[in-house]
Amino acid sequence: MANEEMLVLNRLLQEIEDLKQGLDPAVLSGWYQKVASDAKAEAPGHLIDSIDVIQDPILPMKFEFKASRRAVRYVVDAIDRNLEGMPLATRLYFQKVEELIQAEALR
Repeated sequence: MANEEMLVLNRLLQEIEDLKQGLDPAVLSGWYQKVASDAKAEAPGHLIDSIDVIQDPILPMKFEFKASRRAVRYVVDAIDRNLEGMPLATRLYFQKVEELIQAEALR
C-alpha cells in the first residue's frame, strides 16, 4: 500500500512541476516567438511588420503582443495551431491571451 501511495505522490509532484515549468518566462517567451513567427508566415506581406512581441526586461512574465487589427486573425490562428503542442499551463495561458487579443480587437 505504501508503494502505491508513493507512486501517486510522485505522479502528483511531476504534474505540479510540469505546470510550474509551463509558466516559466523562458518557456512563455519561446511560445510567443513561435506564435509570432507562424502569424508572420501566414500574414500577407504588408501586415508582417505589424506583428511583434515585446518582453518586459524588468518583469519577465510580462509580454506585449503587438498586432494591427487586420493581423489579429493571423495571430489567433497561430495560437490555435500551436495550443496542442504547449504544456497545459502554457496552453491555458495562451487561451487567455487569445481571448484578450480578440476582445481588444473588437474595441
